[in-house]
Order: sequence, then structure tokens, then C-alpha cells
Amino acid sequence: MALSTDTEYVQSIAQEAIELLKKLISTPSFSREEDQTALLIGEFLQNKTIPFQRKKNNIWALNQHFDPAKPTLLLNSHHDTVKPNKSWTFDPFEPIEKEGKLYGLGSNDAGGCLVALIATFCHFYSRPDLSYNIALAATAEEEISGKEGLEIVVPELPPIQFAIVGEPTQMHLAVAEKGLLVIDCIARGKSGHAAREEGDNAIYKAIKDINWLTSYRFPKVSPTLGPIKMSVTIINAGTQHNVVPDACSFTVDIRVTDQYTLEEIVETIQAHIQSEIQPRSIRLRPSSIPVEHPIVQAGVRLGRNTYGSPTTSDQALLDCPSLKMGPGHSERSHTADEFIYLHEIEAGVAQYITMVESVVAPAE
Repeated sequence: MALSTDTEYVQSIAQEAIELLKKLISTPSFSREEDQTALLIGEFLQNKTIPFQRKKNNIWALNQHFDPAKPTLLLNSHHDTVKPNKSWTFDPFEPIEKEGKLYGLGSNDAGGCLVALIATFCHFYSRPDLSYNIALAATAEEEISGKEGLEIVVPELPPIQFAIVGEPTQMHLAVAEKGLLVIDCIARGKSGHAAREEGDNAIYKAIKDINWLTSYRFPKVSPTLGPIKMSVTIINAGTQHNVVPDACSFTVDIRVTDQYTLEEIVETIQAHIQSEIQPRSIRLRPSSIPVEHPIVQAGVRLGRNTYGSPTTSDQALLDCPSLKMGPGHSERSHTADEFIYLHEIEAGVAQYITMVESVVAPAE
């Protein structure tokens, strides 16, 4: 399978996408502060006479010939960014083209993906011959796993058959993604004077539980995502050197695979440790799409690799098969002087269109 879209046409719509990306970079859009970039995306669609809906800082649209009897493909990416770290040598809000790169905050994560998906949606928008509907959702709060992003858009959309989630993967195919479970734990003891044999040191109790958490291996291993990974990342205890602490709190970051539900993991942990545990959320579930799915096979025919992703995205909020892929490289995300290559955006647009075409308008 080859990229079949006309080169000049792809260059033209990719350049439009790049100009939109420059505007997005110039407009601060930290999570929960994306109102102005939502306005820009809405204006872009409006200039193409594409009706859209807005809820909070989320924008979505449906193809012109939407038919409730047909299944729906969702194209989704986010327009919020993290805050720039102090190591930037450029102005993070000034889009700079240099040596084939476009620098700017959010250029790689996930602006390039977003504008390439918007270009893809616009390409298919007016087609009357599609076997699928196509929905576009440019959503907010992804960088903080917020509850007023994709989560509030999905109920407004028609039922989704499958989704493409735009994240920087070098256009390789993340066919599975680990979920995220964060648990806050408290080991309880009894305070006393450190100089005497009194009290019940909560730190020692916490150490026993932490040793279990760091050594336990869940028996079922995912063929695409590998084992579940548990990491203790925060610990707090004590008030002064001579007081035996009566409480020790610690936080566990758990990267979840498709072999267990989040509830099963919580039950297993509770059965093996003495500390009180409190999950922060059970929203961010693992996600996947069968390798045999037509959209995945379309990418494989283009020479792209399949893999399981250890990081979490808005895929976790979708209750349907979903494929994560997009232009850019995940290693550039959240880094100083973030950039995306201009040719990556153009190639991304071409690959998105070719893959979607093979599924929504297959050759007879």
C-alpha cells in the first residue's frame, strides 16, 4: 500500500495546518486555560463553512453527510499544553521556523497531531460516499487528565465505532496503551519519644508495604504492554527527629495493562498491605485496538510498526477500540525548545488520509 494522495494537494493542506499550528503556538493554552485556542480552532472551521459545537474549551464537528445509520470514526487530539520549563532558550509562544523545524510550546505535543487530524477531517468533510461518519474533537485538559475535556464531549457524540487519537508516535501505531491508577496510602502507628522504647513507628510499617509493592509481580502479563508496573513516588512522615511518627503517607503510581481491571488491582493491593489505601481515580483505563483491525492493517501496509505504549493519553477515556498515532516524537514532549519537523506534519497528513480512506471508502 502506498500513499496515494496527490503530493501538491497534501502540501497545500499541510501548509494550512502549519499556519494554524503557528497561531496555536502563539496563543497560551495551559490546561483549563484553553479558551483562546478553542476560539482559533472554531474560526478555522468556520472559515471553511464547517459547522461545529463548543462545550467549555472543547470543539467538535461531524461530517457534512452524517448518517445515523452508519458507524462513526472519531479523530481526536488535544490543544492544551503544559507550562514551559525554565530551560527554554526561545520564547515558547513565538513560532520559529529553523532548519526544517517549527519550534514552540505544544508544537510536538500535540499541536502537530491536532492540526494534521483537522486537515484530514476537512479533506473528508464533504464526501458523500463514505461508509463511515467522521467526527472531529479538539479537546482540552489532556495534560492534567482533567474531567472537562474529552470526557464531557463523548456523551455529545454519536456512538463511536473506533477512534484515532493524535499523539506524537512518529506515525507508528500504538495499538495498546497502559492505564493509570494512582493510590494514596497511609500507614498508621503510635507516637512516642524516640529515646525510649515506646510508640509504634509508622515508617517501619510503611516500609514493609512498600517492599511488597516494589517486589510483587502480577502473574498475568500483557502480550502488547508487558507487566503491570508499580512505583512508589512520594513519601511523607514525621514532624521532628525525636518523635516516633504515628503516620506515614506514600503514593503509588501504577501503570495498568489490559490483563486486569483497575478494581482488581485495588483489591489485590488491599489484600496484601496493612496501610489504608485510597485510589484517586479509576477513570484512566488501559485501551487497545486489535492488530487485525482494518485501520491498523492499513498502517502496517504503509510500513509502520505496531507497539504498546507505556504512557497515558485521552485514549483512557474512550470506551471503544482506539489507535494512538501522530507526527512528532514523544521524547520531545514537555522539553525545552520543543519542536516538530515540518515534513513530519506533511507526512502525517498524507498517512492519516491514506489510512482513513482505506477504511471509510474502501475500493469496491
